[in-house]
Amino acid sequence: MRLQLAKGLKIDAAKKYVAEKLGITPLELSDSTVMSELRAKLNIGRMQPTDGVAIGMEAKIRIAKILDIKINSVERFRERSGI
Repeated sequence: MRLQLAKGLKIDAAKKYVAEKLGITPLELSDSTVMSELRAKLNIGRMQPTDGVAIGMEAKIRIAKILDIKINSVERFRERSGI
């Protein structure tokens, strides 16, 4: 949904964009095993975080960078923290 809003993409185009950025197929986006492994590899947060795994803002910052999108909460965090 973020890409639909941020880049004006339709759902299929948004899925394709995300899949390309992540190096997987659009079908794999809905595969929980593939996504769990990918989230761990990229350290972009997990459904059940373990020690040392990115959570919250840290995960959002990484996601914004990987997908090359602006996330409002990330932008506000950067402004307020001086990053």
